[in-house]
Amino acid sequence: MRLGGERERNEKEGISVKKVLVTGAEGQLGTDLCLLLKSRGYKVLEKNKTQMDVTNPDKVEEVILNAHPDVIIHCAAYTKVDEAEKNADLAFLVNTLGTRYVATAAERLGIPIVYMSTDYVFDGESGVPYHEFSCPSPINVYGESKFAGERIVKEVHSRYFIVRTSWLFGQKGPNFVETMLKLARERASLSVVDDQRGSPTYTVDLSSSIVGLIGTSRYGTYHISNSGDCSWYGFAKELFIQRGMDVDLKPCTSEQFKRPAKRPSFSVLDHMGLRNNHFAPMPHWKDGLRRYLAQNPS
Repeated sequence: MRLGGERERNEKEGISVKKVLVTGAEGQLGTDLCLLLKSRGYKVLEKNKTQMDVTNPDKVEEVILNAHPDVIIHCAAYTKVDEAEKNADLAFLVNTLGTRYVATAAERLGIPIVYMSTDYVFDGESGVPYHEFSCPSPINVYGESKFAGERIVKEVHSRYFIVRTSWLFGQKGPNFVETMLKLARERASLSVVDDQRGSPTYTVDLSSSIVGLIGTSRYGTYHISNSGDCSWYGFAKELFIQRGMDVDLKPCTSEQFKRPAKRPSFSVLDHMGLRNNHFAPMPHWKDGLRRYLAQNPS
């Protein structure tokens, strides 16, 4: 969708979106999303944990009802996948109950909500990319809590966008790209998992697609990731090629790199929702990586 295309679509559908409230505004996605919204003329209400703790229902209701936005984009989440295994109560408090509080307040105002979900709602047993009608079956606590959040949104809200995405990298916060670059400067060789496949997603591209959704009446569940897929090893290999770095990179298995939370071995997302609702296709992850590195040359 070309720049400003979402505004043209909103006018055609008779919907006006001027004020957007973003939870988790200080996070990796929230940061780029707020920057993009502002650049396109939206009034953005940026809410971090201090300004609106999503686990406090009274505070959530107070902030949202007083702000009276036209739409809420709910990015706030507990995203520590491994720590969620031993902190299940906290993961469900933030990702499920917190989502219920936000969605309930949005429904009370009669405004749409965008709920950010994850590829980890799937078990990874599929041999083909998961589309929006594939049956979720999470295999770790984080995925369970996010899927429960999806169900909560559907139960308490009548106009929602559920957006599943994957393998994010962006300007703010730790991500795989920055971790690999740091380790490559510190170690003689690197071993990276080669038996998990997914779609790396540049937060700027994800943000652009989300902005294309809001204000339309094409509610439902969407898979939004950069196109193409790779393993973590393939991701690292392409990163070092684009950066022009000679790194001794070796593939390894998940079994060799054990972590507390099990990961799906295959979580590639198919973009059926975007295609069927005539939204713009997502750029390839290699192109997103190129643009990210151009913005972060050091």
